[in-house]
Amino acid sequence: MDVLTDALAAMRTGQARSARTEVHAPWGLRFAAVSGTTFHVLLRGRCWLLPPDGEPVPMAVGDVTLVRHGNSVALADDPATPLRDFRPAAWRAGQTIGRVDVEGPGERSLLICGAYQLGRTRPHPLLARLPDLLLLRAEETPGLAATVTLLGQELEQARPGQDGVVPALVDALLLLILRGWIERSARAEPAPGWPGALTDPAIGSALTDLHDDPARAWTVAELGDRAGLSRSAFAQRFTALVGEPPLTYLTWWRMTVAGRLLRESDAPLSAVAQRVGYASEFAFAKAFKREFGIAPGRYRREVAAAAAAAG
Repeated sequence: MDVLTDALAAMRTGQARSARTEVHAPWGLRFAAVSGTTFHVLLRGRCWLLPPDGEPVPMAVGDVTLVRHGNSVALADDPATPLRDFRPAAWRAGQTIGRVDVEGPGERSLLICGAYQLGRTRPHPLLARLPDLLLLRAEETPGLAATVTLLGQELEQARPGQDGVVPALVDALLLLILRGWIERSARAEPAPGWPGALTDPAIGSALTDLHDDPARAWTVAELGDRAGLSRSAFAQRFTALVGEPPLTYLTWWRMTVAGRLLRESDAPLSAVAQRVGYASEFAFAKAFKREFGIAPGRYRREVAAAAAAAG
């Protein structure tokens, strides 16, 4: 996988949930803070984004809002419209698409609002630069706008395969939102942080190498040579953009991959150790405990127990 897809896959802890939200003016919806990363897309009609701090912002059809920490936010047909709490219809077991209807005498608008479940215990540093509230305009992100158009068409009426198509589009939406943010950030001079890292030919290539083969005994000199830079120049540029030295990031990524393998597979600890570059189970367990604070076997048992309790 590419680095962005890989990073999100490592952070995902569950399916995205979203609600088809059909409203008629006058309408105003208050979204309570939730544990996930929330999003709101205007598919038809008109809408104002009402952040908890700051002035109201008009949204156009195709515009997308992402709230990184799922903080409270509101949407309305007009900034002066009174707000009501957003309450989707009761969820069925396994359901990923809900519904909200707000009746009224005025203009109809259609939105999709939802949340992505992303782990917060070890968030990928890629998201550290992401603003708490991100608004992407349809005209600046054509690929995102095309996906929003497809979502709007799918949600207008019940069609065969809708329960498979809509969740897939919602999942793709997150990658397209982040891509749009990265590309917009990369147009700044100089491009900051991870957006700069992913679009920098040398550092982006090195990150791909580390993600493709985390078990390899990488050296800074080898990574620099593959990127066409001296060891010192590569280390300096990598650290400036990624926020930590190359081998520090490699260790962090190895432990992130190991945590995912322990959560999602029953592979023995020796196999997990080899997968992330440790020749012995003892060395792996020591490194894992340094990162997570507990031994890998205990981590696996506690994750399994938590999943069983939640289910």
